Amino acid sequence: MTLRAAFDARDALQADLRGWGRYAADLLSALGRRDDVRVVGHAGGDRLPEIAWEQLGWPARLAGRDRPDLLHAPNCFLPLVRPCPGVVTVHDLAFEVHPDDFTPRTGWKYRTFTRRSVRSAEAVICVSRATADDVLERYDADPARVHVVPNGPSLPLGDAPVPDGERPYLLAIGDLRAKKNLERLADAWRRSGLPHRLVIVGAGGTHAPDTPGGRLAAGLRARGVELPGYLPDAELDALLRGAAALVHPSLFEGFGLVVLEAMVRGVPVACSDIPSLRETAGGAAVLFDPRDVEDLARALTDVVARGDVHGPLGRTRAEAFSWDRAAEETVAVYRLVAS
Repeated sequence: MTLRAAFDARDALQADLRGWGRYAADLLSALGRRDDVRVVGHAGGDRLPEIAWEQLGWPARLAGRDRPDLLHAPNCFLPLVRPCPGVVTVHDLAFEVHPDDFTPRTGWKYRTFTRRSVRSAEAVICVSRATADDVLERYDADPARVHVVPNGPSLPLGDAPVPDGERPYLLAIGDLRAKKNLERLADAWRRSGLPHRLVIVGAGGTHAPDTPGGRLAAGLRARGVELPGYLPDAELDALLRGAAALVHPSLFEGFGLVVLEAMVRGVPVACSDIPSLRETAGGAAVLFDPRDVEDLARALTDVVARGDVHGPLGRTRAEAFSWDRAAEETVAVYRLVAS
């Protein structure tokens, strides 16, 4: 029997795919390669405000004669009243742990609807065991309804020439936000004494000087960090392939996607010793305490010195992740819900 699933595809249609947008686009593509499920993407509409479409317009559209077997909200906002069983994906609970990284309106929406979505859903998909544990602890969710389905790598692997510079570089990828812990990284880099440049790619470097992003960018530049801003996929891929190491000092993540992207390319990784990144790295990265500058500096030195070991380890570890695997496990969740 071929399942029929309705999928909120709005994030997958954004011009610059990041985070949950990549998840939605890559999962939709992988589901489309299967013959045991027919997924119809819905892109909003009806000129309704965002919340009204999610909670009223979309479920009303699905209530006709061609009602699907289930609907899937790939980023927290499941219709609480719906004509069929519902699956919701929760990527992380950063809006609970680091509320200052969100505008008041966005933070309110996530905190208000994610808890209700989790408790209402017939199934909750979490992208890591770490996120699942957070959901179970904070929202008192039913463990039988919570399923872990890891992401696959999303950044297209290209063949553009890597940057040709006089000095090697360490690379960090992440928007200029507090939870990314980039100031400690810059301090550790300077303390390490390594001859490598430090390049941090992500949005926020062009923010006004009186904004948090602008102040963070100014502080990083004052330390000698290079901030090229947000880069198109092909440029980011080339920059990543040319890096001496990927450093990911984040204080909180739902899944270590940038860690996985580096490992796919055989780039050595040093990352925070936090549950989600430890889970993704699977022993193939140099770990450090993200709040300890001295330990971070030690990790930078170690990953450079032993890159010939950690690069191949990471490539092997990355073989455990793919979007086809994620699609297979997602369809298994769909079947549980539909039955």
